[in-house]
Amino acid sequence: MKRHDIYTLPILIWLSLFFTIPLSITVIMSFMSSTPYGGVTLPFTVGNYVEIMKGRILAILWRTIRISALSTLITLGLSLPVSFFMATSKWKNLLLMATIIPFWTNFIIRIFAWIFLLGNNGMLNNILIQLGIVKNPITFLYNSWAVVVVIVYTYLPYMILPIYSAMEKFDFSMIDAAMDLGATKIRAIFKVMFPSIKGGITAGILFVFIPALGSYAIPELVGGRDSVMLGNLIAWEITTARNWPYATALSNILFVSTALALFLYLKIQGSDGK
Repeated sequence: MKRHDIYTLPILIWLSLFFTIPLSITVIMSFMSSTPYGGVTLPFTVGNYVEIMKGRILAILWRTIRISALSTLITLGLSLPVSFFMATSKWKNLLLMATIIPFWTNFIIRIFAWIFLLGNNGMLNNILIQLGIVKNPITFLYNSWAVVVVIVYTYLPYMILPIYSAMEKFDFSMIDAAMDLGATKIRAIFKVMFPSIKGGITAGILFVFIPALGSYAIPELVGGRDSVMLGNLIAWEITTARNWPYATALSNILFVSTALALFLYLKIQGSDGK
């Protein structure tokens, strides 16, 4: 065995134990049937995947992708100017600390803070009623837009940090040089800066889109019946229906959708770079 093989052996063992083997188990189990008491049994069947192809499940899958993609786009749109301001500010260390601080607060507590803010008896509705703008509370929660807002808030630092890291290494004098050559500032930013920070943008998109696809707590707490995502359906199949084969089939569909979206995005990015 060569020396470099010895160095990579622990990584291969780690991936085999904690990725390949569990993934193989979920794939095998997805082709089995469930028993009345939450177990699994043979023979192998494709019935779980046939059931997924029905309209209701496809609608939930499409909603999951749509909410995740929209949240990622909004997060990207907010992160670019924020990262630009941080990278060019003399207070960059303080702003970086302010970006990281939300990580110090429990994830569930941050979601409940939004419920306190946007609920029918929440702070925002109380202010609007007291100002006489509305007479009855506005239903801000328990819809798809509430899920998008909370996902954007939750994963915004995951987008800001890689983009800021790429922008901090960028030489902003190149923008001035492009403007001296006749380019407008907007054109200089798009033609000079964006290609240089493309790696940070790609990392930020992946850090937001992939976790958003598997969201469970956010749609469970602030979403309504019309905001159920695939993660909620998987949890229900495991905890309530106790249908493990069907839940693993749903998980595999989510995994394939994520891998396909990642492949297409990287393919597009690679084509643009040629």
